[in-house]
Amino acid sequence: MSPEDQLKILKSNTEDLIEESELLERLKMGRPLRVKLGVDPSRPDLHLGHAVVLRKLRQFQDLGHTVVLIIGDFTARIGDPSGRSKTRPMLSAEETKQNAISYQEQAFKILDKSKTELRFNSEWLDPLKFEDVIRLASKYTVARMLERDDFEKRYRAGEPISIVEFLYPIAQAYDSVAVKCDVEIGGTDQKFNLLVGRKYQEEFGQPPQIVLTMPIIEGTDGTLKMSKSYGNYIGLTDSPDDIYGKIMSIPDTLMFKYAKLLTDLDAEKAKSDIESGKLHPMEFKKSLAFEIVKWLYSEKDANFAQEKFVTTFSKKEIPDDVPVINGINGIRLTQFLKDIGAVSSASEAKRLISQNGVKINEEIVEDEMSLTNFKDGDILKVGKRKIYKIVLRS
Repeated sequence: MSPEDQLKILKSNTEDLIEESELLERLKMGRPLRVKLGVDPSRPDLHLGHAVVLRKLRQFQDLGHTVVLIIGDFTARIGDPSGRSKTRPMLSAEETKQNAISYQEQAFKILDKSKTELRFNSEWLDPLKFEDVIRLASKYTVARMLERDDFEKRYRAGEPISIVEFLYPIAQAYDSVAVKCDVEIGGTDQKFNLLVGRKYQEEFGQPPQIVLTMPIIEGTDGTLKMSKSYGNYIGLTDSPDDIYGKIMSIPDTLMFKYAKLLTDLDAEKAKSDIESGKLHPMEFKKSLAFEIVKWLYSEKDANFAQEKFVTTFSKKEIPDDVPVINGINGIRLTQFLKDIGAVSSASEAKRLISQNGVKINEEIVEDEMSLTNFKDGDILKVGKRKIYKIVLRS
């Protein structure tokens, strides 16, 4: 494929590309580019928000380029302050090690392992002496650091900013120097850090890396960015049924963004067809859910997930494999829902009840303070996807 055709694919759906002309020139060199993604294993699980960036990396791999996946086992102990209103807690070495193992397994659901160079940044950051750190820090000014949006807001608000947080972008930039990066990819919230990488490569006599950022997608609520802390995420290790069901629950306005960033579906045509009445939104959303499950698992899993969804939610039937749970009477329903794992907290249970999201035998539970009073064989529905059959044991 010509450099120009590669560029067209690689810049599709990107937010920032600094600089496009530089990327074209490197593509014209005819050698595999070294495309870096630095990830801190601060959590053990990934979601579709991470998949947006991983999918772009896979495009580079499919065009013959090498992905350098850097596990930030050193920088995770600092904690990336991007988008944070306060200093992040540092992780232990053992926590980062366990999270890193989980991260790799999930990332390789999308990346081609044979075209991925896996590195840990403790390899070059651990050996640095204090003198080395001072020399690195001398190459960047406090004024430039405060140009970063979240730092500037915190500084103006009189909120504390640790010196350690200033060192994080420098450490990440040094990663680019260590692996001789051609292109670095990240979400839009990483733009400042990636630009610092360009500066440091120039300081070390290397060609500055091209910076490519991808949009950040909203979670299932359609408002907040996808995050486990917001409870609106779709995990890469969620079951095919859960992924399919969660995709079907997103607002219609969000499905075009998901389609554009996570699939090869023609989002613009679908939007036009829906607006003209040629296509029902539900049908497109089913196609979207199917494609994402197929991508992360298999076509067989996608078919099963779709069939189960149609049977359970479209035809209002109870699936044969619905979980059977022991009903306990006389306790708060909110506590019962938490105890069986249907919700993560009693407050989430209260929120679902207030939104008419909990039903027993299709009757809406309206009282947040109600006590359980189950009968053998009752069907309990929690939210849009969770169904349980109650059994009473003596």
